[in-house]
Amino acid sequence: MTDIDDRPVVLIVEDEPKLSRLLADYLHAAGFFPVIIERGDEALEAVQEHEPALILLDLNLPGMDGIAVCRQLRKVSRVPVIMVTARTEEVDRLLGLDLGADDYICKPFSPREVIARVRAVLRRTSASPDDVSRGDPVRMDTEARRAEINSRPVNLTGVEFELLRTLRERPGRVYSRAELLDRIYTDYRDVSDRAVDSHIKNLRRKLDTALPGRELIHSVYGVGYRYEPEAAGD
Repeated sequence: MTDIDDRPVVLIVEDEPKLSRLLADYLHAAGFFPVIIERGDEALEAVQEHEPALILLDLNLPGMDGIAVCRQLRKVSRVPVIMVTARTEEVDRLLGLDLGADDYICKPFSPREVIARVRAVLRRTSASPDDVSRGDPVRMDTEARRAEINSRPVNLTGVEFELLRTLRERPGRVYSRAELLDRIYTDYRDVSDRAVDSHIKNLRRKLDTALPGRELIHSVYGVGYRYEPEAAGD
């Protein structure tokens, strides 16, 4: 995941030369080795050639759009992906994350914000598969974005995975809906608290199917949610 000078490679898949050059300059200054390609249908070959630590992936690309690139990429690689796009529709954002993108940023943006996101995603995804705390039946492999309960896989969407990962970071801590929104919707758009409730409901249903009769995610009335793997119930 490094080039010949040992700096982490960041692959920039962007067809706007001025923007890609600007990102490359900031990434270079931040200690990364930027590699630019302008076509989506060249992305997979570039991944194989350069073995990037992370990909900045535009959605609107010639040859193959970013959604198709991410879909194909996730069949062969778990390299972290930050989608960069001018599209602001809800469906595009959710589809991007559910395809396995690790973050999503909308144009226009500050290059410094992109660098901060790159570093945050690399910190988050560079951890090895986590150790299971005593009494917690859930295992999560952040790099591979897989979740298991008692060694059985649980099929989670990207948003559900991020919710569960966030709640498990500090068992017993109460996370407000606003905090959870900030973690799963990183483009800072105004989203109703009901979105969190809806995702939590779906996540609970999947956890209950895998672990009947044991409640892992608890509601805190008027505040939000907490993760209690050892609690018998509220």
